[in-house]
Amino acid sequence: MSKNRLIITAVVIEGRSQAEVARDYNVSKGWVSKLVARYRAEGDTAFEARSRKPRSSPNALAVETVDLIVGIRETLTRQGLDAGAATIAWHLEHHHQIKVSTATIWRHLKAAGLVVPEPKKKPRSSYIRFEAELPNECWQSDFTHWALADGTDIEIIAWIDDHSRYALSVTAHRPVTGPVVVATFTENTVKHGVPASTLTDNGLVYTARFAGGKGGRNAFEKLLARLGVVQKNSAPNHPTTCGKVERFHQTLKKWLTGQPRASTITELQTQLDEFIGIYNHQRPHRSLPNRATPATVYEARPKAMPSGKTPEPHHRVRTDRIDDTGKVTLRHNGRLHHIGIGRAHARTPVLLLVEELDIHVINAATGELLRHLTLDPTRNYQPTGKPRSQKRRNPRT
Repeated sequence: MSKNRLIITAVVIEGRSQAEVARDYNVSKGWVSKLVARYRAEGDTAFEARSRKPRSSPNALAVETVDLIVGIRETLTRQGLDAGAATIAWHLEHHHQIKVSTATIWRHLKAAGLVVPEPKKKPRSSYIRFEAELPNECWQSDFTHWALADGTDIEIIAWIDDHSRYALSVTAHRPVTGPVVVATFTENTVKHGVPASTLTDNGLVYTARFAGGKGGRNAFEKLLARLGVVQKNSAPNHPTTCGKVERFHQTLKKWLTGQPRASTITELQTQLDEFIGIYNHQRPHRSLPNRATPATVYEARPKAMPSGKTPEPHHRVRTDRIDDTGKVTLRHNGRLHHIGIGRAHARTPVLLLVEELDIHVINAATGELLRHLTLDPTRNYQPTGKPRSQKRRNPRT
């Protein structure tokens, strides 16, 4: 017999006072009064337990928001991008100005049949994570395989920043060789500066220490030594040491799977360039503070530099042609600068001799020095300093 039935019987049938019954059954007098009133109004149904669920949910999400959550989930999944509750929350806040907790999003995804609980999954808090304190403190690199539409095997090499997960470069090759490693690393140092250290596996393109030789170094190792960059390699049979770049490859392949299969290496590189833009600037990263994008975190702090020795001045020679407006372009630390030479030299082939910020622009045909300047890294355009000539107006006829 239910407790409600005993209370109602004691008052209605036995004629006991509500105060006495409340004391004997350890309930409030108000509850006894409510049960008696319910019995007189409804009869025996008053004996049945009632649901405690509220009649209304004023804090429930609007139907439109729930539909938006489902839509974002389906869109991200179709694009091969992360579509977890935290990522959806980021998109809701940044693109729709709606704040919803990850628990609420997960609950609605579960109700829609879009997620399956995994109670035995290892919690993220159980992982031991290592992360560089500053951008450029450590660059990770590795390469993976991807097949073109005709089955041709292509190798994709990636360089990522350990601190921010920023994708420095992702390029396709057939195959990845030692010179490719040196070239891609050097291109990244021109764009982003020289890192303090690198972390890779023990592939021959990265190190010759397991090649069976007598202590010789390959071209990449010699380059790092010359620049004062500390070279770190994972322990044999421990690929998780380079876990960040391994995880990056998983994300990349998931995205590529959602795209039309490239038929040429050029088409594949176009897809890789598109992915880099999404990954660095549009996709929130679950391992970064506040689910920020890698680009935001990479630019938030000063860049680390090699501490083993002072890097040698960076020398390079570039061939170019002055454009129709009298300018040439030069990239420094990832930023494109336009250098004014003068319209009189338009279409002239030139050599650019670059030593850090010191630049000489020379006529490639005659050897004439067209301009010598110290680059101002804060300005996109480097003016000649000469007054601009005014265009002559055609006289009216």
